[in-house]
Amino acid sequence: MLPALAQSTPDSTSGAAACEAAQAIEFRGLTVRLENDLFVDTDRNYTNGAALTAVSRDIAGSLRTECLPAPVRLHAELIKWLNPGFWSDAGGPAHSQNVVVKFGQSIYTPNDPLRTDLIADDRPYAGLLYVGMSWNRRTHAAHSDTEMLDTREITLGVIGPWSLARQAQNLIHDAVGSERFLGWDHQLKNEPALQGVMDRKFRGYRGDGATTPGFSADSIRSIGLRLGNIETSVSAGIEGRIGWNLPNDFGTYPIRPGAENRSPSSASLRGGSNEATGIASGPRAGVHLFGMLEAKFVAHDFSLDGNLFRSSHQVTRRPWVAQAAVGLSAQGLVAGHGVKLAVMRVYRSPEFREQPSNHAYGSVALSLEY
Repeated sequence: MLPALAQSTPDSTSGAAACEAAQAIEFRGLTVRLENDLFVDTDRNYTNGAALTAVSRDIAGSLRTECLPAPVRLHAELIKWLNPGFWSDAGGPAHSQNVVVKFGQSIYTPNDPLRTDLIADDRPYAGLLYVGMSWNRRTHAAHSDTEMLDTREITLGVIGPWSLARQAQNLIHDAVGSERFLGWDHQLKNEPALQGVMDRKFRGYRGDGATTPGFSADSIRSIGLRLGNIETSVSAGIEGRIGWNLPNDFGTYPIRPGAENRSPSSASLRGGSNEATGIASGPRAGVHLFGMLEAKFVAHDFSLDGNLFRSSHQVTRRPWVAQAAVGLSAQGLVAGHGVKLAVMRVYRSPEFREQPSNHAYGSVALSLEY
């Protein structure tokens, strides 16, 4: 088990000294996610994405920022300032929250790998290296048959050569024996990246168990707002699931800021009991099919609009984008640890006027509870 990020020291103020262990940040799981269009036998547009995510155990009761390590405390104070009502009801007994930290890279290329000139009518060469931190709050109002997951995330990163996209793609292509893309000299220029995310998901309340026993189906609705020079957009989507022993979470999504769904747990897949109530609820192995539809209005996308603060290559962005995904997810216990594997194929409508057709890519995510 990873140690807690921070605990109050004996020299802390009286308020900090009274912090309970449940209010410290301690990680309970990891997710490794890889997305690539080689899975669908193409090599263009959004061509590769990788992310490593760590999720904390639940933090019970009202948030006490003095109990948090400095980076998380500053992040929480910023969220409070930007969205004062986010923690207004955090002390509710049916509410729980956790912290998610994510590190990742995204790579974008045009269609022709061999051209060394600037391809004016195709997507720019672009890369993004980022780190994000988010708060997830899972809430269920008394006597309601619906529960919600609210996410507030801030992502920081770098666009351009400092993202190491060129080096990462060359490494992958050399490893699989594919030809290198030769036009990286025309990639977007170095620029800091910043994005804030507000995301909400809705689903039917399923109680406190880690899974819903037996064969069942459900749906998860979502709405989201993203602001920044990575992407500025609003979106709405729905995911449907059907299968055996559905996990009591908020579905499966491709990589995107605010999408990581390692929500506060009614009961973790590693077994034991509800972290807030102590109610025993063991995990069950299960498998299910899922499908997702999403519509998005995009006001800015760095990979299409180019650099925000400097002149660069850009294409004519389409404001409306649709995305669909189908996949299979399975979870179970391996050597006493909860493991979840999700694979999906994602389809996306053309994102810019010069794009001749839809785009598709594959996604694989492996999650571990320890």
